[in-house]
Amino acid sequence: MIARTLLAAVAAFCFAGAAVAQEADHPKDKPLVVGSDFGVAPWMVRGAAGPEGFGVDMIKEVAKRVGRPGVEIVDINFSGLFAALFSKRIEFTVNPLNITAERAERMLYTEPFFATGNGFLIRAADSMKGFEDLKGKQLAVNRGTISDTWATQNAEKYGFEVQRYDTFPDSVQAVITRRAFTALNEIPTVVFAASQNKAVKVGFNDFNGRNFGYAFRLESTAYRNTVEAAIECMKKDGTLVKMYEKWYGSKPDAASSIHTIFPGWGPPGFKGYDPTPHELTCR
Repeated sequence: MIARTLLAAVAAFCFAGAAVAQEADHPKDKPLVVGSDFGVAPWMVRGAAGPEGFGVDMIKEVAKRVGRPGVEIVDINFSGLFAALFSKRIEFTVNPLNITAERAERMLYTEPFFATGNGFLIRAADSMKGFEDLKGKQLAVNRGTISDTWATQNAEKYGFEVQRYDTFPDSVQAVITRRAFTALNEIPTVVFAASQNKAVKVGFNDFNGRNFGYAFRLESTAYRNTVEAAIECMKKDGTLVKMYEKWYGSKPDAASSIHTIFPGWGPPGFKGYDPTPHELTCR
């Protein structure tokens, strides 16, 4: 009896300690502090009055729905984003971050909310029908991204060389100045870049089932769920679709995860997923 009582007391103490730690990491009375690369249009770019884009509108709405007084978005190159997360410089990531099995071993994802794939940006005068057109060419990527991973894994297979840059605009400039044949990034990012500059166009799209999600530290389960609940409500009432149409100038695909409210918490099929059912309580 004494042993059971002692164990219960220890468990209660640990739970209370974890709750206090989470409150310190996500203080209700202070603005959200999140991280993203500002160089990915139209997700997030630096405007005259500060950052703007789909990702900015989305996280501002999330902050409002979880009861936080505003948002501070820290501009961080992708290569430094995870270090900022793990060192608690930011609470979670809000860049267009692909959900992958490897990353899910180290961080906790929300459910998917944005479908994507590989988009290849080329000069307006060039053409690209498929992967075979990459042979003997130079392919530019944003260092440390999923595009970088894909390029590294497939360079030998398709016979291209990889050039790595710190920002997407740098990789686009490499294409325009003929240092690279193509710049590889997420499909929505490439489509938007092509719509803004007549010197480039979308050469080829590879829709492969990838999705974006916000990423948290592994111990932030409760707050991940809080943020995910807000995202689910934004799916349910059409807020995310309206934001997509505003910034991308078209309707998202009907099968996109931007419409889908997934069961449980987190991305199904990945580590960190919790299948526990929950009911939505939207404001």
